[in-house]
Amino acid sequence: MSQTRRTLLKASLALGAASALPFPMLARAGEKISMKCGTNVPMTHPIYLRLQEASEKILKDSDGRVQFKIFPNGQLGGDTEMLSQARSGSLEFVTMPGVILANLTKMASLNSVGFAFDNYPEVWKAMDGELGQFIREHISKANLMVFEKVWDNGFRHITSRSPIQTVEDLQGVKIRVPVSAMLLSIFKSIGSSPTSLNFSELYSALQTHIMDAQENPLPIIYTGKLYEVQPNLALTGHAWDGYWLLSSKRIWDKLPQDVQQILSVHLNAAAVEQRKDSEKLGLDLQAELTTKGMNTTTPDKESFRSKLAQGGYYAEWKKKMGDEAWDILEKSTGRKI
Repeated sequence: MSQTRRTLLKASLALGAASALPFPMLARAGEKISMKCGTNVPMTHPIYLRLQEASEKILKDSDGRVQFKIFPNGQLGGDTEMLSQARSGSLEFVTMPGVILANLTKMASLNSVGFAFDNYPEVWKAMDGELGQFIREHISKANLMVFEKVWDNGFRHITSRSPIQTVEDLQGVKIRVPVSAMLLSIFKSIGSSPTSLNFSELYSALQTHIMDAQENPLPIIYTGKLYEVQPNLALTGHAWDGYWLLSSKRIWDKLPQDVQQILSVHLNAAAVEQRKDSEKLGLDLQAELTTKGMNTTTPDKESFRSKLAQGGYYAEWKKKMGDEAWDILEKSTGRKI
């Protein structure tokens, strides 16, 4: 084989290998970077809207070099599928609710302890402080890079067939909850009958009275049109949860530092703006759901806390989470739990 043919063959093989390499390797040669971000929220949700806005700023600040593409509505798979993809490096970014992420690392649900927070100022002080940092450190141990600012999933509330005025009104009620040990534990401890069910099956289950009640943040209650099959809304705010923006650590570590900086600046800023959107949306939706015919009640939270304490809920989760985690939680909420 002539020297020229050898050279051409080597060049051809090198080109073929390069085209198959992950984008971070190409980025070092100044090539354009295209990244995917999977999320389970619809295109009307504040998380998607702010991610899309950040995407445009990332493209502009990188001089067109970095494309950050968002795939809403679970287009890339369910939560557990996308999380698995992110950990393996086949998906660059994903937004993940803490209660779902807790199936991988239990500390991700530390902020969702029942009735730990009463309002958003308490939440953001904790999640932008020591509590948030503690949770991020534990999530990062699962081969994930966690962005500094957590996004808002909202306080969780209950819809039901019968009005809920007190904790006693939930005794024996068949309530749907996500696949979350924390949420299952809350409702078992107060005497309900919780069952995990896919969200895609929830509307039908409520319509046919297989389930008497369910719990979710207000945007999910509204976009899922659950007001059509549930006449009552109880603003319990029994748990707050956020969406963590995660990246495959293997991919993130290979990104050029300037790209990491651009992504961090715009995605963290987008999270802060989304929090404001979400809080306003929650207030607007309370009024909107009333116009849809829902009867709204605001049960006393202290009666729920008392019932959980009597049922051993807090003692159980303190043991599961450990003294260090529980001390940080209580310090962050400003109350003994």
